[in-house]
Amino acid sequence: MKLGAVGRTVRLGMIGVGHRGLPQLDLLLAMPDVEVLAVCDVYEDRVKEAQEHVTKAKGNTPDACLDYREVTSRADIEAVVIMTDWTTHITIAVDAMEHGIIPAMEVGGATSVEECWQLVRTSEKTGIPVMLLENCCYGQVEMTLLNMIKKGMFGELVHCRGGYQHDLREEIGNGDIKRHYRQDNFLNRDGELYPTHELGPIAKYLNLNHGNRMLTLVSMSTKALGEHEWMKKNRPDSPLVKAKFRQGDVVTTMIKCANGESIVLTHDCSLPRPYSRGGYLQGVKGLWEEDNRGIYLEDRTKPNEKGDHVFEPDKAYMEEFIHPLWKEFQESGITGGHGGMDYLVFRAFIQSIQENKPFPIDVYDAASWMAVTCLSEQSIAMGSAPVEVPDFTRGRWMHREKREGDIFSLDQVCEEAFEG
Repeated sequence: MKLGAVGRTVRLGMIGVGHRGLPQLDLLLAMPDVEVLAVCDVYEDRVKEAQEHVTKAKGNTPDACLDYREVTSRADIEAVVIMTDWTTHITIAVDAMEHGIIPAMEVGGATSVEECWQLVRTSEKTGIPVMLLENCCYGQVEMTLLNMIKKGMFGELVHCRGGYQHDLREEIGNGDIKRHYRQDNFLNRDGELYPTHELGPIAKYLNLNHGNRMLTLVSMSTKALGEHEWMKKNRPDSPLVKAKFRQGDVVTTMIKCANGESIVLTHDCSLPRPYSRGGYLQGVKGLWEEDNRGIYLEDRTKPNEKGDHVFEPDKAYMEEFIHPLWKEFQESGITGGHGGMDYLVFRAFIQSIQENKPFPIDVYDAASWMAVTCLSEQSIAMGSAPVEVPDFTRGRWMHREKREGDIFSLDQVCEEAFEG
């Protein structure tokens, strides 16, 4: 099936229609093979607005729900899209599977290792698959790098870095006004709260859960000053001026992999800075880094006039090695938020259901990536002690078969799927 090809109708329930959920609802409503039968949120005004969006786009008025269990208990809904606060994603997903409904979860970290195991065990017991909607795995740069890696351009990878480095002081500071859950997390937790934007693509580069896995991690947190300073300047009369934010301004997490690679993740959301996901890849044949969009390949990059090794701009490589999915996407017309990656991750979800294929980001990916949050909290709380990363595949990672290749594959690049 080609990108955006219309298949059988997938009947959905949308759980969480706030600042993130409502735009994603609109994206789904623009797909002719998607029908939304119910919308749900804990806030009645959000549900009403979501109903209006569905009616305007599709002509039907979906049921309005304030309790997610009203959605997950319905026999006429095939799948649910979960866009609620981070701490409820797994709870809702488990309930959905227990009722025979396929869950797709928006990204976010887990609160405990036990809930990650519950997610895996419920999926295995019920036979219901889970997809984590990690849109960054479908970013143009990330997929182009995946193509280069699979073609051996960097040689065997040794080290990867990534980050969620985003000035979110206003969103956090006004969370009580705008009903945004991020504020509660920054007030009460200290760890790598949002790991999957950077870890997801890296996990696919390094074949995690398919011949490789994460073994241990160590996390370290700085003092927490940024959000307090923002509150003093922008909301001096708020009681939160006196609150103590626990989340360190910069959290660094180091991960060791079974095949010998190291990963470094950085969470940096409460200090003034430009946005960056801090991507960095280093292999035996060269390296790439995001922040200066530079690349150095031993066999291709020429030294400068002094004979020194220097970076060259990555633009030509991004054009030469563009992933075939993105080449087709550009030709058909890019749509959807975050430069198009939102659309691609949702089409991967919808078209995998239609074709009865395993999801490209499955329950083992979801559990292991999301667990980094609670494991980092444990490490920091114990003075940055090493913490074991559970093997949610229970040993199957060593010989686990990869998903059958198609246009949405993240385990391989299937150029033949785009032919004809």
